[in-house]
Amino acid sequence: MSVRSDSFFPVSDLVERLGLGGEARVAIVSCDDLGLAHGSNIGIMRALREGDATCASIMVPAPWARHAGSLCSPPDDIGVHLTLNAEHAMYRWGPLTHAPSLLSGDGGFPAAIDDLWEHADPAEVRRELRAQITRAHAWGIDVTHLAPHLSAITLRAEFFDVYLELAVEFRLPIRLPSTVTSGEAGFPFRQLAADEGVVFPDHFDHDWRPGSRQRVMETLESLEPGVTEIHLQPAIDSAEIRALSTSADGWIDDLNLLLSGEIRAIAEKQGIHLIGYRPLRDLMRA
Repeated sequence: MSVRSDSFFPVSDLVERLGLGGEARVAIVSCDDLGLAHGSNIGIMRALREGDATCASIMVPAPWARHAGSLCSPPDDIGVHLTLNAEHAMYRWGPLTHAPSLLSGDGGFPAAIDDLWEHADPAEVRRELRAQITRAHAWGIDVTHLAPHLSAITLRAEFFDVYLELAVEFRLPIRLPSTVTSGEAGFPFRQLAADEGVVFPDHFDHDWRPGSRQRVMETLESLEPGVTEIHLQPAIDSAEIRALSTSADGWIDDLNLLLSGEIRAIAEKQGIHLIGYRPLRDLMRA
């Protein structure tokens, strides 16, 4: 491993294992929240099939997840967006399993991560998240990776143990932030994953602001060697999406960006390889 002074973490040998040069720059362009709403489903599938997105992740407990599953076909690079929160004030959903500790007082999952952490039973978390993965398989989705919704299980040790256990059990790569240090998290989450042979991108910006155009362009223009995941949340412009969240304008612009060809044009100009998560899964299963 070679340590870069401008990064919290060492760059792994992942690009070499992918068959690329050690200084290669690789980007995963991922779409979050498939299954959230009809407008999210249509936007994300357009981004995957007509635009520059390379993968997406489905929120299996969300209200429109079954519809999303019906839209997916085996060539699609789809992960499970492991979900334990329902953050939209007027739009609720809850667990697939009997999990009293995962419920909030106003119905469904808690809105806030701190509320989840205060009450969630790790055994119920494990059962629920395993059910989300197996439900995706039952819908015929060839699951390629795991990506926690809002990072709810990434930065809390007892829930990270569940995350890692499921990654090992299902032999799936995972999303881990590179802009949060082990000291800030309180435990060496990236090293623990590496020790178990779990594959994850070198870089992932832990930034959840809606509307991604400036962040995506700046990331691509200054992309570091290694594998970088860049996430967006595309949706079509509809009354449903605009009623769902004040973030709607950002989601709509994410779709416009992904359909514009600008991401692929910059990647070609900069010599950046665009991939999904399936090559990382292949490495884990080799």
